[in-house]
Amino acid sequence: MSDSQQNGPAPTWWSRPAAAPESGPDADTDRTPPAAATDQDPAPGSDAGPRYDPWAAGPLQVVDQGKAPRGAPALWQLAVVGAIIALLAGCAGGYLGILAERRTSTRLELPQAAADAKDRAPDSVAGIAATALPGVVTLHVSGGGGSGTGTGFVLDDQGHILTNNHVVADARDITVTFSTGESVRAELVGRDGGYDLAVVKVSGVRGLRPLALGNSENVRVGDPVVAIGAPFDLSNTVTSGIISATGRPITAGGGKRDGSDISYVDALQTDAPINPGNSGGPLLDSRAHVIGINSAIRGADKGEDGDDPTRQSGSIGLGFAIPVNQGKRVAEELIRTGRATHPVIGVTLDMEYKGDGARVDAKGEDGKPSVVADGPGARAGIRPGDVITKVDGVRVHGGDELIIKIRAHRPGDRLGLTVLRDGRERTLDVVLGSASGS
Repeated sequence: MSDSQQNGPAPTWWSRPAAAPESGPDADTDRTPPAAATDQDPAPGSDAGPRYDPWAAGPLQVVDQGKAPRGAPALWQLAVVGAIIALLAGCAGGYLGILAERRTSTRLELPQAAADAKDRAPDSVAGIAATALPGVVTLHVSGGGGSGTGTGFVLDDQGHILTNNHVVADARDITVTFSTGESVRAELVGRDGGYDLAVVKVSGVRGLRPLALGNSENVRVGDPVVAIGAPFDLSNTVTSGIISATGRPITAGGGKRDGSDISYVDALQTDAPINPGNSGGPLLDSRAHVIGINSAIRGADKGEDGDDPTRQSGSIGLGFAIPVNQGKRVAEELIRTGRATHPVIGVTLDMEYKGDGARVDAKGEDGKPSVVADGPGARAGIRPGDVITKVDGVRVHGGDELIIKIRAHRPGDRLGLTVLRDGRERTLDVVLGSASGS
């Protein structure tokens, strides 16, 4: 079969390859004539596209005649887009971080109880303080080459204030500061070194809040108490404790050679913290009634071996208060006359006696009799050399204790004194006399 023969029209999209020319001189004469043109063949000079040649090196690539494709983005464009994305991500992250920090720090709110505007129970420490503080004052005194601070409390609406004698002794200028912070000048009404009590007065002050006075005879060991004062000039300081003991004989003062500044107190002992500056302040019971006037403390020895006579000035739980019954009587006398009276038995005691009890001296001062003629002791039958061992059945161990027990009473009170004479004890009834105080 020759090449020109075919079973059907050839597809328009392919054609056989032309035969390769043969070499030799007769190559032209033996050339196969071209096949006849068919109506499927493209006309000469037409723009028909190339045919698919299965023997070609690669398949024919048909070019899309539509829109030309865009080229790949430049590197700088990618960098700009990345920077914008990074900036937006950073801003978003920072904002979320700030919110998280606020939630975990500045806006942190812990659970807390609601504000309570209710008053405290009247017999609680807070209730007692609220009742008493308006009637407690701080005293600033100067004169005599120095200055000091103490405490006092209002006695009446006339402006009388009770405090300790050692707070205002030798004072030339006295300033009273109330719990509200207002200050006024005060004048001395009267004082007594033997009882360590004094009364000052303010004038022209309205709305004074006198404190209610209790009865120290009702005090029992273990009763709760509250002390108010200005320790180290810290005004309106409130402390609390209990009554540790009653009838505790103490003496304070003694700086003067004649002993006129020694105070003898049958004291209430308390463990409520009392410090310098509390002197003259009130000791209150559970009803906010004054049962004592804070007057002295026992400090701790500085030397470990006890050889150092100086003491640490601070509370160690040994505070002492003048019973209010004694303070009331003395205050009334100071307001009326400027002076207080002392109950006496009319005898001179041997203060050097080392035995148990208080011994009546053989002789008095300047050779006078030790038992005052027609005095209370003489009328009761006391003699020189007698040793007084008890007062109303309560044992005394020295002259100081006897004076303290006597001064705990009023002039005119009747006491039973137990005396030891010639090895035998006997009880004598004594009606107390009166002497003017310092």
